[in-house]
Amino acid sequence: MSASIGASGAAPRGKRGRHTVLVQREEQMSRLRRAFHACEEQQRGQVALVTGAVGSGKTSLLESFSEWTKSAGGRVLAAAGSRAERGLPLGVLGQLLHSTRFDEEATAPLQGLMRDAAAVPLPEPGADAADGSSAADRAWAPLLHGLFTALLDLAGPGPLVLFVDDVHHADPASLHCLLYVTRRLRHAPIMVVLAEASALRPAHPLFRAELLSQPHFSRITLPPLTVDAIARLVDGETGAARETAERCFSMTGGNPLLTRAFIDERSPDGTDDDPTQELAFGDAFDQAVLGCLYRHEPGVRRVAQALAVLSRPTPAELLGHLLDMVPEAAVPAVRVLRTSGLMKGDQLRHPRILRSILADMSPEERRGMHQRAAEVLHEHGAEPTTVAEHLVAAGWADAGWTVPVLQDAAAHALASGRPDVATSCLRLVTRAEVDEPQRAATAAMMVNARWQVNPLTVNGQLTHLVETARAGRWSTADALAAVPYLLWQGRLEEAAEMVEGCAADDDGPAGAPGRLRAMQLLLALSHPERLASLRDAPGAGGRAAAGSPQLQALTALGAALSPIAEHDAVTAAEQMLHRHHADDGTLPLLTAPLLALLWSGRADRVAVWGDLLLDRPAVRHAPVWRAVIRALRAEAALRLGDLPGAEDHARAALEDVPAPAWGVAVAGPLATLIACATEAGRFGEADRWLAQPVPPGMFRTPLGLHYLTARARHHLALGRPHAASADLRRCGELMRAWGVDVAALAPWRLELARVQLGIGNKTHATQLLQEQLRVPHGVDDRTRGRTLRLLATTAAPDHRRKLLSEAVNLLQSCGDRLELVRALGDTGQTLQRAGDSARARLLVRRAYQLAQDCGASVLAQRLVRREPGGGIPAGYPTAETPEPEDGLSEAERRVAALAAQGHTNRQISSKLFITVSTVEQHLTRVYRKLDVKRRTDLPARLVAHAEPLAEEVSGAAV
Repeated sequence: MSASIGASGAAPRGKRGRHTVLVQREEQMSRLRRAFHACEEQQRGQVALVTGAVGSGKTSLLESFSEWTKSAGGRVLAAAGSRAERGLPLGVLGQLLHSTRFDEEATAPLQGLMRDAAAVPLPEPGADAADGSSAADRAWAPLLHGLFTALLDLAGPGPLVLFVDDVHHADPASLHCLLYVTRRLRHAPIMVVLAEASALRPAHPLFRAELLSQPHFSRITLPPLTVDAIARLVDGETGAARETAERCFSMTGGNPLLTRAFIDERSPDGTDDDPTQELAFGDAFDQAVLGCLYRHEPGVRRVAQALAVLSRPTPAELLGHLLDMVPEAAVPAVRVLRTSGLMKGDQLRHPRILRSILADMSPEERRGMHQRAAEVLHEHGAEPTTVAEHLVAAGWADAGWTVPVLQDAAAHALASGRPDVATSCLRLVTRAEVDEPQRAATAAMMVNARWQVNPLTVNGQLTHLVETARAGRWSTADALAAVPYLLWQGRLEEAAEMVEGCAADDDGPAGAPGRLRAMQLLLALSHPERLASLRDAPGAGGRAAAGSPQLQALTALGAALSPIAEHDAVTAAEQMLHRHHADDGTLPLLTAPLLALLWSGRADRVAVWGDLLLDRPAVRHAPVWRAVIRALRAEAALRLGDLPGAEDHARAALEDVPAPAWGVAVAGPLATLIACATEAGRFGEADRWLAQPVPPGMFRTPLGLHYLTARARHHLALGRPHAASADLRRCGELMRAWGVDVAALAPWRLELARVQLGIGNKTHATQLLQEQLRVPHGVDDRTRGRTLRLLATTAAPDHRRKLLSEAVNLLQSCGDRLELVRALGDTGQTLQRAGDSARARLLVRRAYQLAQDCGASVLAQRLVRREPGGGIPAGYPTAETPEPEDGLSEAERRVAALAAQGHTNRQISSKLFITVSTVEQHLTRVYRKLDVKRRTDLPARLVAHAEPLAEEVSGAAV
């Protein structure tokens, strides 16, 4: 039966009652009422056939008209057909007779006649009549006459209305009786209202043909709901209701049954939560979809299942081939599905509909149809990725053509950043019969794919591949493919053996020299102890420009670790990122340029590119590369003074890939977390990070220098200067031995100078700082600014202010807010000693607020203790101060105040000692929180506090 609530609206959410109000069915209701009035006034019968898709609201319309008929003085008899009762003779007629209260004397003869007629064969309703002399005619004639007479008796002052819902499921005997009645309505106040759903073909074509030929016949069609009608059902004419209605229409096609299910799955408070996500099978919408399907013929359901399995636009020819039917046979089912709103064009309308249909299929049904789909698509020349999707779903690779298809699909998936898909394809290949070259190629690809998801899963496979390569059964390409994963695990000697073995192979395939050069460079950059031998190798000069993208990326990283005038690592890295950041599957390629930027002192650019890459859809499917980018983003945030951001990204990196799976690269996220905890004064937490087991090979890598530096700072913070010195001297020895004495990698001289200053050895500290400034091509602005700040503590008062001023400018330009806090605090202290207490206090206030914004509460409290008069600077909230009602943080409020005064972003940056990028980020959040669209709208929202804040900032910058 049609859905009784399909096209009906209701009271507002939470106040729905039993009474429903039709939406977008006013015209159809008016036509039925006009037919009723004509029947009443003219005493002539009327026949109406209500047609529409399954779930279009036919039952709802009939029920509403039935209620109206009773209120208008008519009498109602109602029945409904059912597929289950098609074989029950006179079942619908019996429902009609039992739907009103006949007295027993009147019904007894009818009941007897029905029993007699039910035992007699009946021709197809609407077929040619016999001559009246047969036993069938003699049995049926009294029943038909008695029925019509009884109905006439029921039609009293008001017309009698017969309702039959789902008439296409009615039994033939009842239809025969209905036709008898409709033929005699010319002068009878009886109205017949039938409802029928769209079907592959008319269930009773002769009955339908005669019905359509009756006088006073009207056909009433129920169209899908429009967006405006759905908006009325949702919540009214609000913008949010319109947006929800548009989303609903795109999902349901306006089918009332599906629309009501969509609305019922909305949250109880009426919010715009998307009901298409995160809902388990069995919810209202799923049941509505299946209700539509199961009320159609099995052929419609089979076509819907085929479309769900194919999950893409599919022409009728392909559908017919898949279902072993002629293509023309699939066309009516497609038409029915479109009419029902389940299809749009040549595919299912929405993924939720697809999932509902698939969930209703048994696993055996799905596998069988996927296998058939793979065979048909392969025959039709579909792409390997498309065919492989169905092979994997079917778990079938028995045919000879399946292995090449699966291998091609796996290679494409790896190139597109989908290691999960590649793994599924390759796992199926391993179960098939393949030759040795295919098996070796599959094993190499499997290591690549599985490593990107979880490096721990490839340990055994890597060992087997190394042994196979040693036995000479591996190609050059397969051997070189294992090198990055061996290096990740710290298996340097085995990786070197692979590279050297390939270098000695003169019979490698075309392109092998470029791959070999890239792996040689990767080996040396990941373990710089081998850099010297690589530099001395013949042809080691700059040939990367014409090489592969991988070689170009590694060359940029090499230029950052061994900076020379003719190689600009930053420019090369930026070019690589601009060229490839939007390409699928390039995350492995882009980690080297990100490291090059980081080790060239451009943490600000790493932050920008890291955020951009983390927003890429491909990053969701490659947990390892996502974790690596998050670890780099964390280190960039740390160098920009964003302690909360650094900690969040580093923790997320270790959640994506647990510490044991990081291999020697675990030094990266651990070093960042140790540094964050130390800066925040959470020394116990730093100790717990330091207690994490790390592979010994980690200290042979550049990332191991990060770890040593972070551990040294922690030792110093806990009053262990000798342990700190030991770690930093080890850093220096390694970096000089490797020839990578780059400050942005690990400023060991600067950090060792801090230790020396802490134990009062000012002379040695000064020597180390001056030496740090003289390192050729290896001092970035951040390191120079930090060095000048420490050097100022050893200088005479006259020279100190100049050094601090230069340090402030450098630290502000590079974006390191945490070191800027220290420089501003030192400047304020210097001004205080010079007798300028007012300016000193303003600078310390600014430093205090910056420290709070950075999450460095320990440093902020240290500034408070150093400030004249002690205590928290006036006008600045403590960490416990609740957020204002408008939701703005203090940092956002200060930026907004200056913007409201008309200052440009660059001017605000200069006044607040923050980067232009930080200003832009603050303003974006301000616009959202204050609900303003442009800069000129700010003054009206900030008039209460704009002027005092602007005056304070201006005074601090003097």
